[in-house]
Amino acid sequence: MDDAATDAPAAATSDPREIDADLLSLLVCPVSKKALTFDKAEQELVCVDSRLAYPIRDGIPIMLPDEARELSDAEVVRWRQTR
Repeated sequence: MDDAATDAPAAATSDPREIDADLLSLLVCPVSKKALTFDKAEQELVCVDSRLAYPIRDGIPIMLPDEARELSDAEVVRWRQTR
């Protein structure tokens, strides 16, 4: 067996709708520089401080403020309560 094949990292997660915890710990909001929260149902990375939700498309976080959607007041309240 090829050594390169055995050195390859294991799949980060078996569920394509999950995000790797190590990756999430490295990512920050490009606007506020604060930590992000993963919203599995919406497939977004949420930053309450900047009131933005960054989409995850095909398993790739799109960390561009122009691509993010603004959080509603109700969403901000809900996310603050879950912290």
